[in-house]
Amino acid sequence: MAGLVAGVDVGGTFTDLMILDPASGAVRMAKVPTTLPNQAGGVLAAFEAAGVSLSDIDIIVHGTTTTTNAVLERRLSKTGLITTQGFRDVLELGRRTRPQAYGMTGQFRPVIPRDLRLEVPERMDAAGRVVTKLDESAVRSAVQILLDAGCESLVIHFLHAYANPAHELRAAEIAADLWPNPYITTGHALLSESREYERGVTAAVNASVQPLLERYIARLASDLRKRGYRNTLLVMNGNGGMVAAENVAKEAVKTVMSGPASGVMAAIATGRRAGMPNLLTYDMGGTSTDVAMIRNGRAPVSSEIEVEYAMPIHVPMVDVRTVGAGGGSIARVDAGGMLRVGPESAGSVPGPVCYGRGGLLVTISDANLLLGRLPASRFGTTVEAARQAMAAQIARPLGLSVEEAAEAVIRIANTHMAGAIRMVSISMGADPRDFALFAFGGAGPLHAVALARELAVPRVLVPARPGITNALGCVLADLRHDFVRTLNSPLDQTDITAVHAILAGQDARGRALIAAEPVALTGIETEYSADMQFIGQTHLLRISLTGATPSREALQSRFEAAYFARFQVELPSIRANLMNLNCSVIGRRPATDLGRLIEPSGRTDTPVARETRPVWFGQWLDTRVYWRDTLPARLSLGGPAIIEQMDTTTLIEPGCHVVSDPDGNLIIEVHHA
Repeated sequence: MAGLVAGVDVGGTFTDLMILDPASGAVRMAKVPTTLPNQAGGVLAAFEAAGVSLSDIDIIVHGTTTTTNAVLERRLSKTGLITTQGFRDVLELGRRTRPQAYGMTGQFRPVIPRDLRLEVPERMDAAGRVVTKLDESAVRSAVQILLDAGCESLVIHFLHAYANPAHELRAAEIAADLWPNPYITTGHALLSESREYERGVTAAVNASVQPLLERYIARLASDLRKRGYRNTLLVMNGNGGMVAAENVAKEAVKTVMSGPASGVMAAIATGRRAGMPNLLTYDMGGTSTDVAMIRNGRAPVSSEIEVEYAMPIHVPMVDVRTVGAGGGSIARVDAGGMLRVGPESAGSVPGPVCYGRGGLLVTISDANLLLGRLPASRFGTTVEAARQAMAAQIARPLGLSVEEAAEAVIRIANTHMAGAIRMVSISMGADPRDFALFAFGGAGPLHAVALARELAVPRVLVPARPGITNALGCVLADLRHDFVRTLNSPLDQTDITAVHAILAGQDARGRALIAAEPVALTGIETEYSADMQFIGQTHLLRISLTGATPSREALQSRFEAAYFARFQVELPSIRANLMNLNCSVIGRRPATDLGRLIEPSGRTDTPVARETRPVWFGQWLDTRVYWRDTLPARLSLGGPAIIEQMDTTTLIEPGCHVVSDPDGNLIIEVHHA
């Protein structure tokens, strides 16, 4: 195998690797535990497990959780902020929201503490006119104070810099003379749009993860070179595209949600080949579950994502929502006697009780094992330990049998995940019944049919390699650069010539960046859009544009049509406002044949069960168990059944029927009572 393309995705529990030979379509895979805190160890272990020489690999694309985990766990580099006089508390004041909608208490820790947020005299107005000149001596003094405080990164974030960045640029020049490293972030460079809070948080997150990401990527790239890899390491961005490793730290914040984005890219490619362009993606791993909505085969990219409470990161990212329900999510009975599942996770160490690695708290994986959905033969003596833990921690406190307690754990987890899928679809004005459920992740196919029933979704699509789908997404990903520019102008007063110039400039910049990447492409495409609202409203609607030269009339009509489609209301007496212009430049990579993700030579003519074992569906039912790699290419099978494979287990509930397509995907027709 030579000239290979490798995708490697680091999750909270496992590191997944897929290596594809573009010439023959042959595939090799590996799944190893994630190594913390240094994820590079797990990446190297995955390549060793796959048995492929790194010198034979042309491209490695890496999806990482380094920045996401650092933000969520607040393991950040010490960072200072220099801002406009009177605005040091913008990051803390936020939008007057509460952590709990109906509660009066809660905690919030800004990315940068107050003592490291300094003010200097300067001021621009919203039109970009200078109100107060920049005090350069104050900038030098503030930089020195932050250096003396031990800051490694610096943010320069001035009011209205999106309209005129001159003061931010000059302050950055002054800081560069004193700052000992390149970790200086200016707010306008990352996000050229209004809303100082969102722009400030985005810049603060970028600066605080820059050193962490650069050190990790540099270490990984060095280790790969020592083992024979000769080319550029590529890193997945949260928008579903990728960027060369040497450039990734400049805009480190764009790698937030890198891993989940790769799964959505794989879902788009798989769904397109399966004739299912409308999908609700559902990725259940060991730690959490990520859900997204794909409409018409397009990635749901948004610039309005809040990673956690008061943590808006306004760079274009695939719109993925996360809930704390994974195979390792811990189940417990709280002080009020209520059964809770997650968000705390046992992770890979110590892991669920059934892993036998010292875990003592019962999890979703333990519940699936006790219900017969996972093979007891694989876990040996730990099955009894899981049973005893379930009895002591859940069953006896609730007055249930062990099986009833395990079923209750599964139902609570399914409710959490179904709620997240509903929120994604409803927030985008879609009905889940119009979509297929794309189930992946190590634990996703175990729960997919139950979720589809809960949501009234008619079909479930289980890809060929569900547990390694994120790694497949890295293999399939295109190059992509997204740009945003704020205008905030009433449409009837907007200079349309300026609109055309901005969109053309964004396109040119994106094409130049893509041309600099060492990746073979089949072509470059550009997508244009605008964020609009009626004057007086705060929420925005994104409308697609057919080209870089839209007319005023086209903008008006497209916005009115989108507004009516979303809210079923017409507002002809209110003027439209053009807030942002957006441009996405996409470098398309060669198409990949997915037909050998399951090797055709291993298939049989008829399905042959490996065994029959009792599985709990409200009662014990004898259930046939199949090995997926040997199932016939033209599969037709009724439930109940279990389909096992290297990376996951798929549960076919009673009354459902499953067939397969030429790529080896499973398509489950869900019976709704």
